[in-house]
Amino acid sequence: MSRASQFRLFGEQRFGPFFATQALGALNDNIFKNALAAFLVFQASAMGGLNTDQLVNLSALLFILPFFLFSALFGQFADKFEKSRQIRRIKLFEVVLMALATLGLWLDNLPLLLGVLFGLGFQSTIFGPIKYGILPQVLAPRELVGGNALVEMGTFIAILAGTIAGPLLAGVEAEWPFWVAAAALAVALAGWLASLFIPVAPAVDPALKINWNIFTESARNLRFIGQDRTVLHGVLGISWFWFFGATILVQVPSYTINVLGGDERLMSLLLAVFIIGISIGSLACEKLSNHRVEIGLVPLGTIGLTVFCLDLFFASPDVPQSGVSPSAFFAQAGNWRIVFDLLMIGGFGGFYIVPLYALVQARSKPSHRSRVIAGNNILNALFMVVAAVFAIVMLGAAGFTIPQLFMVTALLNAVVAAYIFTIVPEFLLRFLAWLLSHAIYRVRVSGIGNIPEKGPVLLASNHVSYVDPIIIMGAVPRPTRFVMWYRLYEIPVLRWLFRAGKAIPIASTREDPELLAQAYRQIDSELAAGAPVGIFPEGSITHDGEIHPFKPGVEKVVGERPVPVVPMALCHLWGSMFSRRDSFWKRRPYKLFSKVELRIGEPIAPSELTAERLEAAIRELRGNDR
Repeated sequence: MSRASQFRLFGEQRFGPFFATQALGALNDNIFKNALAAFLVFQASAMGGLNTDQLVNLSALLFILPFFLFSALFGQFADKFEKSRQIRRIKLFEVVLMALATLGLWLDNLPLLLGVLFGLGFQSTIFGPIKYGILPQVLAPRELVGGNALVEMGTFIAILAGTIAGPLLAGVEAEWPFWVAAAALAVALAGWLASLFIPVAPAVDPALKINWNIFTESARNLRFIGQDRTVLHGVLGISWFWFFGATILVQVPSYTINVLGGDERLMSLLLAVFIIGISIGSLACEKLSNHRVEIGLVPLGTIGLTVFCLDLFFASPDVPQSGVSPSAFFAQAGNWRIVFDLLMIGGFGGFYIVPLYALVQARSKPSHRSRVIAGNNILNALFMVVAAVFAIVMLGAAGFTIPQLFMVTALLNAVVAAYIFTIVPEFLLRFLAWLLSHAIYRVRVSGIGNIPEKGPVLLASNHVSYVDPIIIMGAVPRPTRFVMWYRLYEIPVLRWLFRAGKAIPIASTREDPELLAQAYRQIDSELAAGAPVGIFPEGSITHDGEIHPFKPGVEKVVGERPVPVVPMALCHLWGSMFSRRDSFWKRRPYKLFSKVELRIGEPIAPSELTAERLEAAIRELRGNDR
């Protein structure tokens, strides 16, 4: 498949109209929400003299409430019915809502405007499962990360634009808020027009019987999430991100005014920095993940979120400032550290969230993928509400300052990340593989399409260095179980990592015949479960850089469990510090940052497999490139 830039998707009908539709929807939500918030804050007396804080919190609750109530119901609709028609109806509903908003603004009718806000939340609830359910249908697996990155970028840019435009439009002098109504109605119409060009996305479960009980269906959606532990922890990771993001992002306005002493202009600039960061981080995911779902970026994102959120605490002024203009703020060199921290929090947030969304989409069963997304939306809404309560308690009853809230949130993020990586070591293993492949070596992979996307397969490679399994793990998108010598498997501390990666310890007949038999049973069990198994048929790491004769064990494995065998050749690793060219004490970090290759050949059918043929195939792939 071509590795052209993800931006080419904008010009393709399967993605471009959908991207425009969802971005315009996010823009419209935020124009109206923020314009209404401005009216509530600055014109509360004109709206009946109601308490401003109560109105602001009521409006936030009204928008989020539909996610709790109706996500499960409309997750079923997303799976049962064709998606493009549903999107067009949703966007037409948005046009009707904006017409009602125009009436409410003209009449200065607060209940009607709050009803429209609830309607926008309801509309977003219907659209959410379709939004993330349609991408795996219209994009190839290697486009999924890039497509999600573009969607996240578009969403956050739309949020920023709406956050800035809403209050500005609300402040334009007019007899009634004409410009807010005109902008919201125009954006809604543009979104509906864009939706007309979205191609057909067939129903994935047309026989599904709709359960109209929102409570039992919500519980069922959460059970769908729990069917796959990787999906479950991916969803929990996404929900934690929204807790973290809501806690940090919601404080930016108060942080700008009450801590930095800035005004609305500086607030907009700092929000823009954050959004630019998350957009850059999202877009960089495709490049850093090599066009595939790379969950190894999630720990990297978590580390960055913790480090830069902590630094934001240390970079904040000890004494709250006042009367600081944007020009005066940027004139102080120390304040650029704050700007950099916000940029990096956004960037590492992109590294964190994009792979998780792609992971949930890729690992969920297509028949109920949208209902998994609906369950995810329920949990996201719950975590955001908890984040709001958490911030209120910390800043109120606990007496914390906003910078101290940043510090506590950063430390919580580190604790949650450590817990997740302990119970789902695949995240950490992929991170180590990604780090080795990108920070220590430059790995070039060819023939990746020769590895089946599903089903059992043996991956056989020559054995050049101690890090061969990690390099292969970083190159192969599927979680692979590697067979390894039992003495390496038993190394203290590392043993936990090997066990977490479901490595299979093996010994020779002379060393431990029972362990050898157990290894064969475990290999067969993993293949029976449909997992790839990685083997090094030489039986040991080369001492001279040459490929040694292959052992017959591979024939025994395939004889008992006929599966295809994919030959692979590691090249240019001989002479690196992890090979055996020199004794340990004489090794130098030469070739540390060198380019290495993993060449993947065509699968060998089990009926044609012999140790000699496999060895010949790998020798041919490697050539003279040790």
